[in-house]
Amino acid sequence: MSLKSSATPLSEAYDVSIYDLDGVCYRGNEPVAGAAESIVEARGRGQLAVYLTNNAARTPHAIGEHLRSLNIPAEDSEVYTAAMAAAELAAEEIPAGSKVFVIGGEGLVEALTDKGFTPVNSADEDPAAVVQGFHPSVGWELMSEGALAINRGAVFIASNLDATLPQERGFMLGNGALVKAVEHATGVVPLATGKPLPKVFEQAALSASATRPLAVGDRLNTDIRGAVAAGVDSLHVLTGVSDERDVALAVPEERPTYLAKTLVGLNETHEAPAFEGRRAVLGDEWAEVTGGVLTASHPLSDASLDLYRCVVAACWAAADAGTSRDALSDQITDLVVV
Repeated sequence: MSLKSSATPLSEAYDVSIYDLDGVCYRGNEPVAGAAESIVEARGRGQLAVYLTNNAARTPHAIGEHLRSLNIPAEDSEVYTAAMAAAELAAEEIPAGSKVFVIGGEGLVEALTDKGFTPVNSADEDPAAVVQGFHPSVGWELMSEGALAINRGAVFIASNLDATLPQERGFMLGNGALVKAVEHATGVVPLATGKPLPKVFEQAALSASATRPLAVGDRLNTDIRGAVAAGVDSLHVLTGVSDERDVALAVPEERPTYLAKTLVGLNETHEAPAFEGRRAVLGDEWAEVTGGVLTASHPLSDASLDLYRCVVAACWAAADAGTSRDALSDQITDLVVV
């Protein structure tokens, strides 16, 4: 898989952007610089929006309110959460109207209720399923009650398996870390949804009646891996988890279609590097890997966007040809787009 070119801005080439939230639109309660303006411009060009999050703690209304408070235009109906995806999965696994035990918060309860399920508070009420999603209030008592229900035969469903959750202070425990505790106690591996599984991207695109969706994300192992699995083109931005080095070393299953520093790239054209032998060339910039050694037109510590794209293209090609990613890793520790 290689980078693609787009002669028209991505916001015009694709009918909907499926935006990740943490690391793309905001970081915790803080806005990502330029995100609101870029999304407003994309919508002005006619592109629709779906805000897709693995966070099952909040309702679509609460997420919509958060986005609007940051001047990001968002209707509640444009929000698609992992809680909604988990409710869809539950509908496939247990009878309509079944009782479910919820390890999570209001967002998960609302999604399951909207699907016609009845949330219960005890394993003694014989729930047909235990559905677990992230919420800060989740603790020993709730997880233990869920474990009791699972041990009695309830289907175990996880809204997502993210190990960490980005916050202003750093990475905190994500739903996947908490799910592992229940899995360890019961020996039952949950059915899971959310990113990076492809179905959630398909559901998000369907919610906007999209025919040519673009996934926009910051995290390779969730946003981009899920998009690749779903056959959806993707734009990676450097405002969140995965950095320039991570992208250059990405395995084929986690390689984005387009690269940008910020969401400004959503409203720009994109030119992919062309290869001259092993050399990836874009404008005045170039990069190549020969004999396992990376050389480039300029120092990597102050790379232009064009040089970044050249380095990524050259590293992907070299890795696919058998060059060790460990060897490449040692040579791009200082790769930074300025």
